[in-house]
Amino acid sequence: MNKILYEKIMEAFSSVLPITGIVLLTSIVLTPIPAGELLMFIVGAAMLIIGMGFFTMGADMAMMPMGEGIGIQLTKTPNLFVILSIAFLMGVIITIAEPDLQVLARLVPSIEPSALIITVGAGVGFFLVISVLRTLFKIPLSLLLIISYAITFAAAYFTPSSFLPLAFDSGGVTTGPITVPFILALGVGVASIRGDKGSQEDSFGLVSLCSVGPILAVLLLGVFYNPSGAQVESAALVDVSTSRDVALQFTHHMPDSFKEVLQALCAIILFFVVFQLISRRFKKHQVRRMTVGFLYTLIGLVVFLTGVNVGFIPAGQRIGEALATSNIRLILIPFSMIVGYFIVSAEPAVHVLTKQVEDISAGAIPQKTLRTGLAVGMSAALALSMSRILLHIPIMYILIPGYITAIVLTFFVPKIFTGIAFDSGGVCSGPLTSTFLLPFAMGACRGSGGDLMLEAFGIVAMVAMTPLIVIQIIGVFYNIKLKSMQSGGGTARAGGVEEIIEYEGAGLYA
Repeated sequence: MNKILYEKIMEAFSSVLPITGIVLLTSIVLTPIPAGELLMFIVGAAMLIIGMGFFTMGADMAMMPMGEGIGIQLTKTPNLFVILSIAFLMGVIITIAEPDLQVLARLVPSIEPSALIITVGAGVGFFLVISVLRTLFKIPLSLLLIISYAITFAAAYFTPSSFLPLAFDSGGVTTGPITVPFILALGVGVASIRGDKGSQEDSFGLVSLCSVGPILAVLLLGVFYNPSGAQVESAALVDVSTSRDVALQFTHHMPDSFKEVLQALCAIILFFVVFQLISRRFKKHQVRRMTVGFLYTLIGLVVFLTGVNVGFIPAGQRIGEALATSNIRLILIPFSMIVGYFIVSAEPAVHVLTKQVEDISAGAIPQKTLRTGLAVGMSAALALSMSRILLHIPIMYILIPGYITAIVLTFFVPKIFTGIAFDSGGVCSGPLTSTFLLPFAMGACRGSGGDLMLEAFGIVAMVAMTPLIVIQIIGVFYNIKLKSMQSGGGTARAGGVEEIIEYEGAGLYA
C-alpha cells in the first residue's frame, strides 16, 4: 500500500512540477511576487502534490468500485422507476458534494448560493437519468448531444447576456474530483451488464451529458435571476511577511477545507451505507478497503484544496492583473497557452479518466496520448479566453461555432472517441481551473478594464469546450489510419474498442 501511495505522489510531483516552475520563473522575469506570497505558493504546490497522491489512491480504492458496483446493481433492479430515481438522487448528492461548485456559488453574490447549488444539482441528476437510459436503450450519444445543445443554445437566447458565462461555467465545475470518478465508474457498471459489442463505447459519455444539465438548468434560472451589476468578489491578497504568517494562513484555512470535504463525503458515504445494507453488494474485505479509500480521499482533498486555495488563488490573481496592466499585455496569450498546456496534468479527474480509457481499451489508447490531447485543448482554451478578455469578445461568438464543430466531428470519428472527447471537456475543468485559472482571468480582466461577469467568467466554459474538438481530431486521424490498414489488407471491424485493441501492436498510438 505504501509503495503504491509513493508512486501516486511521485506521479503527482511530475505533473505539478512544470506549472510550479512556470509561476516561479514568471515571478522572477515578468511579475515580481512578494516573498511571502511566493512562499505560500511553494507550500501550496507541495500540499497539492501530496493531496493529489492521496486522492487518486482513495479514488481507486473507494469511488471507482462504489460507482461501478452501484451501476451493476441498478441494472439488476426490475423496476425502471427505481433505477432512475436512484440515479437522479445520486446525481444531486455528488454534485452538491462537489467543492468546485461551492467555490463558484460564493463568487456570485446576486444569487443565493443554495439556489445555485440546488439548481445545478437538479440539472446533473436529470441528465444522469438520461445518461442511464441512453446506455440501457443504446441511444446514440451524438443524437442526444445535438438535441441537448440545441435546447441549451435556444434557452440562452432568453437569458440575460451577463448570465451566460456563469451558466456555461456551471457545467464545467460540476465535473470535479468527487463527481468524475463516480460517474465514470457508474457508466462502466451499467454498460457491463449489456455485454454486447458496443457496451464499452457506451460506458463513456455520462460526464459529457451531466455537464449539459447544469448549463441548461442555470440558463433557466437566469430567467428569474439577473446578475447584472453584481460585484464579483476577488481573492483577498493577504499581507504575509514571515514564515509564521504563511503557516498561519494554511492552518487557518485547513479547518474550513476539512469541513467542506467532510460534508461532501458524508452524503456519499451515507448513500453507500444504505446501498450496502440493502444490496449486500460488497464483501467485508471490500468494505474495509473502501473505508480506507474514503479516508484517503478525505485526506487528499483537504490537503489539495487547502494548498490550492491558499497558495494558488493569490498567485493567479496577482500574475493575471500584473500582466494585463503591463506594457506588453499581449503576452497574456502565449503565457496562458503555456500554463494551460502544463496545468491540465495537475487536475485529479484527468488522471481518473485517462487511466480508465487505457484500461477499457486494453492499453490501445494510452494515457500519454490523451493527456497530450487534453493539454493542447487546454492551451487553446486559455488562448481564446485571454483573447476574449483583451478584445472584449462576447462568449457566444466563440461557444456556438466551437460546439457546432464538435458536434459535426461526431459523425466522422469512432463512437468511443465521441464519448471520451465529451467526457474530457468536463474533467479538464477541475479544481485548478476554478481556483487558479479563474482568479488569473479575473486579474487579467480587472487589469484590462473589462466586465468581470461578462469576460472573466466563461474561462471554465472554454476549458470544457476545446478538448471536445482536439480529442475528436485524434479520432479522425485514427479513422484514417484504420482505413489505410484495411486497404492494405488488414482485417478490422468498424465501430469501437475492438479494432483499437486489434491494432495495438501496429503502433497506432506509439
